[in-house]
Amino acid sequence: MKIHLAPMEGVLDYHMRAILTDLGGYSHCVTEFVRIIDRLLPNKVFYRYCPELRRGGQTPSGTPVIVQLLGGIPEAMAENAHHIAKLGAPGIDINFGCPSRLVNRKAGGAVLLKEPHRIYDIVRAVRDAVPAHIPVSAKIRLGYDDCQPALENAHAVQAAGASYITVHARTKMDGYKHPARWEWLAQINEAITIPMIGNGDINTLDDYRRCCEISGIQDVMLGRGALANPGLARQIKANTQGEDIEAITWPTILALLVQLPELLKPSDISNGRYITTRLKQWLTYLRSHYGEAQSGFQQVRAFKDYETIIARLQLHT
Repeated sequence: MKIHLAPMEGVLDYHMRAILTDLGGYSHCVTEFVRIIDRLLPNKVFYRYCPELRRGGQTPSGTPVIVQLLGGIPEAMAENAHHIAKLGAPGIDINFGCPSRLVNRKAGGAVLLKEPHRIYDIVRAVRDAVPAHIPVSAKIRLGYDDCQPALENAHAVQAAGASYITVHARTKMDGYKHPARWEWLAQINEAITIPMIGNGDINTLDDYRRCCEISGIQDVMLGRGALANPGLARQIKANTQGEDIEAITWPTILALLVQLPELLKPSDISNGRYITTRLKQWLTYLRSHYGEAQSGFQQVRAFKDYETIIARLQLHT
């Protein structure tokens, strides 16, 4: 059973990967997507998105980090994938699921779900460019406007030689609002032979159990659920091994919130503003799972420096 930590642009970066994987439960992480246009990017770009490349492609706790690429030109995607493999990436993932309008206008992400033949061409080119021992995967949504292309796109990914596929159980037009369509995961899983990872609306252990029951899969990717419930991967892994562990308590969450600014400080050039934004951002996710985060957020939302926010949280929650 595998649990992947999802890429979330501007949220699940190197620092959050370090914090969350240290709690345990994850088999792999995936980076925020690296946008590929028409040429080979310099090393500094890949190191910026995946500093873990400097330490064997792993987080400090030893979890492998897969580098995700997004783009629409097979040759450019292949060239960059080949180079990333040489830098030590333990895996390459291709993003066909990003719903961003800007990305879609530039022929990347979910807009390619309209063209299964292009998905095939891109995956095939990357697979051919990367050594056989390095996994190449693709992440898709169910479709752009509707779910009808889901099976054709999944077959294209498989036929192109992907090691596995990740499916976000929504369409592009669903965004993140429509409930995840786990029943479609079941249809795709029955139609392909490569392993499939399910993604979407897995925020609690009960969500995981229901997703598995409906879809017939066990491997999942956690995104927003990982931020709202940081111990979820550990809970899921323990449950599949016949163990039952409690959710992480608020004092432990508070310690993680204190840890985040310490990790961000060395690279912050905003005089603390960026750190404050990141703290409030994480608190916003935590509010859905922890009452203390809800009350704490109300108390600190007006403050503009992270040191005051941490002090208030420690004092009042």
